[in-house]
Amino acid sequence: MSILRAGDEKFHYSDGSHRWIPPEPDYDQEVWDEQIRQHKHGHLRNERPKIRIQRLI
Repeated sequence: MSILRAGDEKFHYSDGSHRWIPPEPDYDQEVWDEQIRQHKHGHLRNERPKIRIQRLI
């Protein structure tokens, strides 16, 4: 089961893995890299999730 907070969808693929390439081709890769870094740091801080999503296999 994957646990996502509201708004985290843009940082994950449907399988729960992190999206390392920006969702739009004209999005600045360095800005995206920093957003992903901060997002992953949120996982490490164990922030309380707002939404629980169960992945279908």
